[in-house]
Amino acid sequence: MISRETIQQIIETARVEEVVGDFVHLKKRGVNYIGLCPFHNEKTPSFTVSPAKGIYKCFGCGAGGNAVNFLIQHEHLSYPEALKWLAEKYNITIEEEQLTEEKKQELDERESLYAANLFALDFFQKQLQTDEGKSVAISYFHQRGISGESIEKFRLGYSPENRQAFFEEATENGFKPEILLKADLITEKNGKYYDKFASRIIFPIFNLSGRPIAFAGRTLLTNKKIPKYINSAETLLYEKNKVLYGIFQAKNAIVKNDNCYLVEGYTDVISLHQKGIENVVASSGTSLTEGQIRLISRYTKNITILYDGDFAGIKAATRGINMILSEGLNVKVVLFPEGEDPDSFAQNHSEQEVKEYISANASDFIVFKTNLFLQQQNANDPVQKAEFLKDIVQSVALIPDPITAMVYVQECSKKLNIPENIILQEVQIVKKKNRSKKTGTAEPVVKPIQKREITPPDLTGQKAPFLEKELCRILLNYGNEVLNFPYPDENSDEEKELPVYQYIVENLLIDELELEIPPFNTIFNYYKTALEKGKEVSEKELIYHSDSEVSKMAVNLVSFPYNLHNWKKQQIYVTTEHDNLKHLTLETLRLYKILILEKYWENLQEELKNCSDFDRTAEILSQLNIIKKELAKLYKKQGISITR
Repeated sequence: MISRETIQQIIETARVEEVVGDFVHLKKRGVNYIGLCPFHNEKTPSFTVSPAKGIYKCFGCGAGGNAVNFLIQHEHLSYPEALKWLAEKYNITIEEEQLTEEKKQELDERESLYAANLFALDFFQKQLQTDEGKSVAISYFHQRGISGESIEKFRLGYSPENRQAFFEEATENGFKPEILLKADLITEKNGKYYDKFASRIIFPIFNLSGRPIAFAGRTLLTNKKIPKYINSAETLLYEKNKVLYGIFQAKNAIVKNDNCYLVEGYTDVISLHQKGIENVVASSGTSLTEGQIRLISRYTKNITILYDGDFAGIKAATRGINMILSEGLNVKVVLFPEGEDPDSFAQNHSEQEVKEYISANASDFIVFKTNLFLQQQNANDPVQKAEFLKDIVQSVALIPDPITAMVYVQECSKKLNIPENIILQEVQIVKKKNRSKKTGTAEPVVKPIQKREITPPDLTGQKAPFLEKELCRILLNYGNEVLNFPYPDENSDEEKELPVYQYIVENLLIDELELEIPPFNTIFNYYKTALEKGKEVSEKELIYHSDSEVSKMAVNLVSFPYNLHNWKKQQIYVTTEHDNLKHLTLETLRLYKILILEKYWENLQEELKNCSDFDRTAEILSQLNIIKKELAKLYKKQGISITR
């Protein structure tokens, strides 16, 4: 684990405008920066970055947070990955805390595997500068139309013909054979070690944060006994069914275009990138899996399959359709002309032609399957038509969203000239069967909903979240402001200079009150603890809080959609919230206390109705009398006239 001291150093060093500025074009406006929100499409900027507060906030879609949150949300990194990203950006050395031996061993092994893969990546790339690398690999890349820019972008490489070249260099640099074996970079035979990828073109596979986790090697030999491609076996770092080739280079483009193109081969990805189509990934030498579809769903709900127009491509596309639909994603299919794949088509056509072809030929799965059916010689055979309808129904039944499913039922009805109700009935039958298979039980009988009396909500209770939120907003925005407050409580004639946060905390604690609703109680406890320990308070500690709910709330509470113009230069004076801060603080505290006392009053009154014990009755009456007097004082200060 990253030590708290290191996390604190990262948080204090990171400048949110610099981090966001790496991904978003920002313009300075006053003390803040504005830009187009990277999380939703907009033409007028509603995305604001505040260097003073260390936050970003979009007033269009509501996205907001600190520098770490931005990386988590925009780059889809985990919390530790985001911290490491920032540490690398600001040249901060990461210090790890002590872990259990078991956990430490696992982390040590993972880091050792990362180090081995990174060394291998550099080794394979350096081989491109050798005579062998130039004559074999560079010639191949030129022949396939792969540019020098793409070689660098995808970190392509070459493993030399010498079957121990990598092993010898790795061990000379301190890597143990055990780690190289676990990383599946070498093989062992009769007590000797050999390079797994010898004499192959190398396609590195990266994780979401851009670290190498595996490799694919392509032979240039024509010997049919030698597999054309070999891939790394699964390791601690690499689970084939959860990895997509090109996802690191494509993820931002996928979000931007709200669509992911799915292809089969490594060179398909590279060639489409060279034609300006960057939102593309490949299934990494395996058949498409649920894990890979779920990975795409983190960035978009729309997938377009780009497969070869041959039988194998059609079969793969058909299989992929049902898997994508069952995960709740939208799917379209583009088949290239027979004899072409995305790579060859991109090589033989201009950027505009490639984009136009994909746009013109992208069809939803019903149109795709219907066109395939109509191309058959026996398309008019009633038996074949019934079989085809069953196939379509199987696909529609996999769609989780009922509205989307209904749209496809209507489309299917038009295409096949079959009444909607018949198709819908078949879809429902298949859905029931699918549910029964999952649960292992028959479909339950749905009983009609019984009408019941609805108890009206406690409207008094509705005020509590608002008032606790308002107190936290004052603490976060004005906590360090020093004002003259009546002290030790509001009924005192004596005034004392105090920070706002100290007055709020002490004023509540003197009446044995604390904020109770999450995450407001966490925010209150931060200020309470700081006061008890004599620590300085900063809203940034809450903005960067490890609890995402606390962090999100803190960002929302310090964000304002509008900033007042500096009218003082024009000798125009406008009253601001800051000018009325003392009144705002006192009034919010009063209203919160009134709310709590009224709730106590109601609870005691209810208890009194059912109380048969004489001593307890006397105690309740005494407490009610005290509450009544306290409420009378608070009502008077608030200008409320109520008789009980």
